[in-house]
Amino acid sequence: MDNQEAATGRQLHMIGNAHLDPVWLWRWQEGFAEIKATFRSALDRMKEFPEFIFTCAGAAYYRWIEENAPDMFAELRQRVAEGRWVIVGGWWIQPDCNLPAGESFARHALYSQRYFLQKFGVMAKVGYNVDSFGHHGMLPQILKLSGMDYYVFMRPEEHEKAMKSNLFWWQSQDGSRVLAYRIPKGYTTRPTDGVIEKIKALNEVMQEQKTDQMCFYGVGNHGGGPTIANLHEIRSAQEKLGAKAVAHSSPNAYFERLTRGDNAADLQQLPLIQEDLQHHASGCYSAHSETKASNREAEHRLLTAEKWAAVAHHMLKLPYDSNRLQEAWECVMFNQFHDILGGCSIKEAYQDAREGYGHALHIGAETLNAAMQKISWSIGTMRPGIVSLTRDKDRTLWEQNDLGVPFVVFNPHSWEVTAPVQIPQQMKGVTDEADMPQPIQQVRASRTNGGDKYDTLFLAQVPAMGFRVYWIYREQAKLQTGANTDCELSATPTTLENRFIRLEIEPYTGYVKRLFDKRNGVDVLAAAGAVPIIIDEHNCDTWAHGAFSFRNEIGKFTDAEVKVIEAGPIRAWLRVTSWYGRSVLRQDFMLHKDRPDVLVRVKLDWQERHKMLKLSFPVRVNSPMATYEIPFGTIKRPVNGEEEAGQQWLDVTGTLPELGQPYGLALLNNGKYSFDVKDNDLRMTLARGAIYADHYGQRDEMCEYMDQGIQEFAYSLVPHQGAWQDAGIVRKAYELSVPLGSVIETYHEGALPQRYEGISITSDQVLVSAFKKAEAADGYILRCYETSGQAASAMIEIPMLGRTWTAAFGKCEIKTFFVPLDSKQEITETNLLEL
Repeated sequence: MDNQEAATGRQLHMIGNAHLDPVWLWRWQEGFAEIKATFRSALDRMKEFPEFIFTCAGAAYYRWIEENAPDMFAELRQRVAEGRWVIVGGWWIQPDCNLPAGESFARHALYSQRYFLQKFGVMAKVGYNVDSFGHHGMLPQILKLSGMDYYVFMRPEEHEKAMKSNLFWWQSQDGSRVLAYRIPKGYTTRPTDGVIEKIKALNEVMQEQKTDQMCFYGVGNHGGGPTIANLHEIRSAQEKLGAKAVAHSSPNAYFERLTRGDNAADLQQLPLIQEDLQHHASGCYSAHSETKASNREAEHRLLTAEKWAAVAHHMLKLPYDSNRLQEAWECVMFNQFHDILGGCSIKEAYQDAREGYGHALHIGAETLNAAMQKISWSIGTMRPGIVSLTRDKDRTLWEQNDLGVPFVVFNPHSWEVTAPVQIPQQMKGVTDEADMPQPIQQVRASRTNGGDKYDTLFLAQVPAMGFRVYWIYREQAKLQTGANTDCELSATPTTLENRFIRLEIEPYTGYVKRLFDKRNGVDVLAAAGAVPIIIDEHNCDTWAHGAFSFRNEIGKFTDAEVKVIEAGPIRAWLRVTSWYGRSVLRQDFMLHKDRPDVLVRVKLDWQERHKMLKLSFPVRVNSPMATYEIPFGTIKRPVNGEEEAGQQWLDVTGTLPELGQPYGLALLNNGKYSFDVKDNDLRMTLARGAIYADHYGQRDEMCEYMDQGIQEFAYSLVPHQGAWQDAGIVRKAYELSVPLGSVIETYHEGALPQRYEGISITSDQVLVSAFKKAEAADGYILRCYETSGQAASAMIEIPMLGRTWTAAFGKCEIKTFFVPLDSKQEITETNLLEL
């Protein structure tokens, strides 16, 4: 009897699943075995219960089964074809949904959805991250561009984020919208728990919210899946309530039912949410610093390698190894699993993560080096004097004439970059390709071999996604220019100053006493800045469950030593070393001659337990607003002191107290993800001395603590008048994380010029996130996104392809262009799947 369904028209969808953590309180090898056993169990249940339907995400798991248990994989394919095994998610695993870069989410979809299509003839329709610790606000656009119109999640739960309905519309800033569902009452059932009580509870939710609900059941986390007892209980419930009222189903079937017929009209009444979905496990934004730094480095390494590999392939026929690059991306994507990148797994799991990131970084390094060396070797570096000397085999003549050595500098960004470049040798002169002398500075190298312990620093100006040859000279000191006679850059034991900025350090605390913007006559800070504050965390577990802010201050680093390291024509450098307990913090504050930013390189030896370290920067503005970079976009968040996830930069802008003019300070970083802003006090989290995988367990002397020892990273302070959009913040952040590359060359003929621009984009708002060879078609993929939150039009030119076109971007819009090799074919917009 279909009593309930007939009476209400509503249906409880029973979702058989097994939440599969490939890594958490176990290593991936155990996760591998767990997934095989779970898949086998689910397939066996299908034989015993013909009505049973199983739902599973994670392309990586399917790949494991395909390679290690091919007979089971064939059986699985049959069940998918029957519609009884439902593929969801469309990503490699269920990643942390705050910390990966936008391009990482694009690669999750690209490689996973194409894998599903190739192996099963289907793609996931429903995004599925049931255990991830929050979900950034640009996901709706990423999901739509990945072939998914729906989204299922569980965290944040009801006690963490109040929502009127489990079912709602979720919209990103560009206007993309998906139908989303928050799982109530958990995504699993324990082995000892029954399903009946959960069905009763969900029936109450269904009546209260007046819409169909999903009831997730099955043993999870360490796998397992639906049990025989679970399935018998569902049969009993169906006998009582009706087979349609309590139905074996899947997320696909749930959303299909809601979007067809009369139900579709009801969807227009659902709530609309236009923000990210936070907060759960706020400590996971900062737990295990090494893994987070490795993630940022690996993402950028692979993206840079792809760009130059594509250029070298097209211009010089260097083979482009898509399979090897995908192998590297698969390592990165696996390590983005929410319990790995979130920092809440056992200690042993991070040795595995270290190996995975190392493999990806090595592939990226080899790919990048091969491409750059191929390009630099193909540049014509012969000069008139060199041509005559090549006829003489006496090497001494070459050295005596000192005609210079070609030094090729590469810019992977889609805009022209001027930045310091360090030549790993001591030189007396540098010129550009037109023989124009460049200012240089001798700087300390990491070596002391034979007394040769200095490198050479100069400022390179390199075209967008291009390269430029500079000439370096060992003996011709007459070429050196730009001596520091005009006082544009100076350093004293407590100050740094150029024509833009004056920075003052308190001599005993090591804090920034004053940051003065000389251009605008503004004191940027309301009180001491770069203050290293110790936060007590004894009451927090690894995840920091239930903690939404971290401001229980118990101390500060102090007793500082301050000294001048460099005072040259290009860079001035103060080293500030301070102490707290057994921990040592070294901050190297740097000013460059023609830059209005303060670069800080940090070396931290952290030895504290159950404590967090933050840097504080109180910005001297009224009515502050905080803007965070998130994947492929930005978001404004309240200045209430809550811990928030961010990417490469965070900005606090308000109005100056004396003038009422808009002013702000941006904080950039190359490997941190956790921040908070309370009123005008901007803080970045540097380290957490949490116990590995500690959920308020029995703590004893055998516990192991995270972040112990040395870590190194960099941050930058960018004061600005007006809005952050007008200060080049997005570009500066990328330049901090992805420096210019270089190759020391020799003399040879070559078809390539000594200065080359690889791309031109007329709008400063539009940035290239990826340039790569297309996965299948004969051509290239260029992905761009709008960065300022305002509509833009851009003319894009790629000279090596002989292509120019114009594109209109909505605010925060991602566009992926397929550029065919055949110039007679039109450039088309495609999705993240290149389909």
